[in-house]
Amino acid sequence: MNEINSLKNAEYWIEKLRLQQHIEGGYFTEIYRSKNTIKKENLPNSYNSDRCFLTSIYYLLKSGQKSLFHKIKSDEIWHFFAGSPLKLLSIYPNNEFHTFILGNDFEKNEIFQVGIPANSWIAATPIFDNSYSLVGCTVAPGFEFSDLEIANRDFMLKNYPHLYDLIIIFSNE
Repeated sequence: MNEINSLKNAEYWIEKLRLQQHIEGGYFTEIYRSKNTIKKENLPNSYNSDRCFLTSIYYLLKSGQKSLFHKIKSDEIWHFFAGSPLKLLSIYPNNEFHTFILGNDFEKNEIFQVGIPANSWIAATPIFDNSYSLVGCTVAPGFEFSDLEIANRDFMLKNYPHLYDLIIIFSNE
């Protein structure tokens, strides 16, 4: 990491990128929304209206913060940009559980980006203390807040009892 980047902290990025608090935890700002749309009749039945082709956000979690288990109706690609590696947990629609580490140290099996299928439960947290994780998330078809579902702890415990400890950490009562 160069000297200039080492001086940047979460507050720098929150101010520089004009990040706002996100309902699932952390901070975000939308940086791109396609002007073209896909008509509802050309989308899967789960969508309740037209969607733009694609959206993209910056997303930041400070150390100790977490993104609660949540899911959306679209595919997502998560991209690593700066700070601490990010632990990304996902339960795919076929019930497979995956842990990904987004970061830039390939010797430690970190990856720059990962695709997450639509309707997967996702949670995340920075790995290092006294840091932050700055990532991006690209969504297609484009994200709408009406597509976001924050996990209900009781539902998650009933359906994924083998992930009890993680569900307690990454969900609200």
